[in-house]
Amino acid sequence: STRDKMSESRTEYKLKSPPEDGISNVTFGPNSSQFLLVSSWDKKVRLYDIVSNNQRCSYSHSMPVLDCTFQDPIHVWSGGLDNTLKCYDINSSQESSLGTHENAIKCVEYSGSNNVIVTGSWDGTVKVWDERAQAPCTGTYNQGDKVYSMSVVGEVLVVGTAGRKVLVWDLRNMSCPQQKRESSLKYQTRCISCFPNKSGYVLSSIEGRVAVEYLDPAAEAQKRKYAFKCHRVKENGIENIYPVNAISFNKEHNTFATGGSDGFVNIWDGANKKRLCQFHRYPTSIASLSFANDGSVLAIASSYMYENDNPPDNIP
Repeated sequence: STRDKMSESRTEYKLKSPPEDGISNVTFGPNSSQFLLVSSWDKKVRLYDIVSNNQRCSYSHSMPVLDCTFQDPIHVWSGGLDNTLKCYDINSSQESSLGTHENAIKCVEYSGSNNVIVTGSWDGTVKVWDERAQAPCTGTYNQGDKVYSMSVVGEVLVVGTAGRKVLVWDLRNMSCPQQKRESSLKYQTRCISCFPNKSGYVLSSIEGRVAVEYLDPAAEAQKRKYAFKCHRVKENGIENIYPVNAISFNKEHNTFATGGSDGFVNIWDGANKKRLCQFHRYPTSIASLSFANDGSVLAIASSYMYENDNPPDNIP
């Protein structure tokens, strides 16, 4: 289910007609907290009006959809296991395929400052797309390994790959990465999210940890980086450690939310290194999180991510 939280009144409600399979991503539109885009393993992308709580429209891929993003309030983009980047026009209901990768498209992001779509794939590349160009794919850039997570703020592109590598790119000059880093966490990267002010990023791993990293290579800046344990739950005297699947920044307050396979959502003040609150436990894994741009609403996707070898009988 996808839920929304209003910070002031602490109200929470479920969206009607949720996806019929796991949710891969939830994301709000650029200028409004009214419209939420949701991609799912049921091969569909849906647009919800969260104010009237109804589904506005949907379109399909031929395979499960792994990510989706808004370009503007009318145009949305998505990609997934069919290797295809699709664009959908909400007003006209026109859909078009812009091009493909050689393997699944794991990440789809839009850079407003550069007016390009960026896709990251399990084929080990990032592609940059400009739908106005004669040949819409304006470049293919090798990342050295499968792309697992990606974040774009302005011209800054941060890519997390399978081998715990982190590549930092400048979308204005993609001739080579600005930085090649290794994750400061020992385990596989699950999610990366850039600070809204572009000074760094937050990275999470499958082993209940989050790292706060700074891009400035100067020693002074690097001294500020740190990591912390989270999404670990003591159950029957045993500490169970869960993947941290989702990170979303509240641009108004410069705080960020994390969601884990423990079913919890935490809100953190990264600058002061403290947890501000924890929501109640959700029925299953938090797969994706999205703050609206004005910080007024948080969408929470709770959907089972097949972490266990033997899934439960009635999958939540």
